[in-house]
Amino acid sequence: MSFSRADLDRLAAILAEAADAEIMPRFRSLEDGGIREKTGALDLVTDADEQGEWRIRDLCAKAFPTALFVGEESVARDKGLLDRIGGADLCIIVDPIDGTSNFAWGLPLFGVMAAVVAKGETVAGLIYDPVGRDWRKGLKGTGAWAESATGRTRDLAVAKPDVLSEMTGLTSWYLMPEPQRSRTVANLTKTKASFNYRCAAYEYRLIADGLVHFSLHYKLMPWDHAAGVLIHAEAGGFSALLDGRPYDAMTHEGGIISAPDRATYDLIRRELVG
Repeated sequence: MSFSRADLDRLAAILAEAADAEIMPRFRSLEDGGIREKTGALDLVTDADEQGEWRIRDLCAKAFPTALFVGEESVARDKGLLDRIGGADLCIIVDPIDGTSNFAWGLPLFGVMAAVVAKGETVAGLIYDPVGRDWRKGLKGTGAWAESATGRTRDLAVAKPDVLSEMTGLTSWYLMPEPQRSRTVANLTKTKASFNYRCAAYEYRLIADGLVHFSLHYKLMPWDHAAGVLIHAEAGGFSALLDGRPYDAMTHEGGIISAPDRATYDLIRRELVG
């Protein structure tokens, strides 16, 4: 099943409507009990996550009635949804608030993400910043672009390759198991600098915009990565799992490196991960 630019814009409008109706009114205004832990203090869910996802789900059901809907909060209730992604003719994967901890803490560094997967292949990606009201969009085979609230667009392009000592990157080393965790942290000193914003939406924006060279993520839930990997690829980048296999939305374990090209990926995997 094809997914057109008009379809992408329709899905983008759904994300923006849900953000306006359910997410932004709750930013810095969550009521008592509106923030809850899932697996720990750094894994949170808020009323805005849940209500935002339900609004997106209901709007998608009207706009794309045959599509399978897979959202982060929906999977929390029914993990079997993950097993259906690869077999669906069309699947819409949504993270209603990526960067929930930032949102809950009142930090304006979060995003709404959606990926479209057709028969196991990611064909479109959206990253929306409801604070700045702008987008990063990608459509397989068409390219990736930034889009402002006024509709102004510019093409995205990843950073140029560089020597490791001059590279900046984004890493989620704290999610790695030992001894890989300690080894990677020590190896990061070989780079110019590394950061973590606890928000894949913003981290994929940065690498697709060419503002940093690479990202090294470990937790692979599809709502965190499918959209960003597609946008980064359409901006000219290369991504693969730590063992060299291609990434897809059906892979939920292990780590992923995104880099300007295959040679840089090989360098980062060899020098940072080991």
